[in-house]
Amino acid sequence: MDDDEIRTGAPRRRRTLRDVADAVGVSVNTVSRALRGESGVSAESRETIRRAAEQLGYVPNVHARSLVLGGPRTIGLVITNVSNPFYAELISAIEQRAADEGYHIVLFLSEESTAREQAAAENVIRSGLDGVIVVPVQGETNPWQAVERAGIPLVVVNRRLDDLDVDTVATDNHAGAYAATSHVIAQGARSIVMLEEDLPITTIDQRIQGFRDALEDASLPLDERQVLMVPTRRSDRAALPWQAGDAYRVTVDLLARGHRPDGCVVGNDYFALGLYRALRERGLRCPEDTLVVGFGDYPFAEFLEPPLSTVRLPAGEVGRAAVDRLLHRVNGAEPRSREVTLVPPELVTRRSTGS
Repeated sequence: MDDDEIRTGAPRRRRTLRDVADAVGVSVNTVSRALRGESGVSAESRETIRRAAEQLGYVPNVHARSLVLGGPRTIGLVITNVSNPFYAELISAIEQRAADEGYHIVLFLSEESTAREQAAAENVIRSGLDGVIVVPVQGETNPWQAVERAGIPLVVVNRRLDDLDVDTVATDNHAGAYAATSHVIAQGARSIVMLEEDLPITTIDQRIQGFRDALEDASLPLDERQVLMVPTRRSDRAALPWQAGDAYRVTVDLLARGHRPDGCVVGNDYFALGLYRALRERGLRCPEDTLVVGFGDYPFAEFLEPPLSTVRLPAGEVGRAAVDRLLHRVNGAEPRSREVTLVPPELVTRRSTGS
């Protein structure tokens, strides 16, 4: 078998020593000795075997020996930012469901960094984990293609990677934003703005589309200036995932230009903190002058004044469903039937929208 046949002919599953041996035309024992650097294999054969293993995406399963001996099975979890309350709840749900099924979790943090994400993907391959659950950075490159080629089962959570043929489990962000926007429209708002973070990720795209669709369905005009992108500080690892001060400054600038919205939909509850302050400083009351609805239903939302209407995110359901999908693949499910599971969020209405 030549290089092109090796590269294009292998199925998407974890490669074995037998695959490498068949590709090169030698015994499994020879391949094993060559890859471990043992004697008895010529330098030329060793290089041929090494090259074939690399092209096939073969990685040694370092957990195999512990599995035979009854040791723990392990799956990886790659998260962008653990200070995000959604991901904190997600991690807890995944760890509990995995433990119920006899699996341990290895946690990797990308901090929205493509370099850290690349390192995490390489570690997943080298570690020979049983599978991995990923919240992708969605940068210009996709390091998870190499993980898929290595035959390691993979499930994407909360964001989409359309160039990767794997299962996806996510919150239905479009439905959540649509419900939030429709709610303030039903409460009488007509001049509505949306505050969203400036990361180029599908989660945000879906929420913005839900906002736009709700306005269109209500026959309300949509000006692109109604969607305000809030700068984020993801480069500061010690910071919270969002800064209330950033949303405050964006809202102050909006009001200074003479625009006074009667409805605001914000992409997370932290932005509502800054929005509240900016409205108060301009003498605007919530909900009398401006209706506000958030996203996340974080623990402080109901204790704000006024209590914040918000979209409650189903982090626990998403996490448990992600583990179930991953173990379905780990246990040998057919790789052709990829699934996208969207878990609906819940609109929680409080006094910030007059409820």
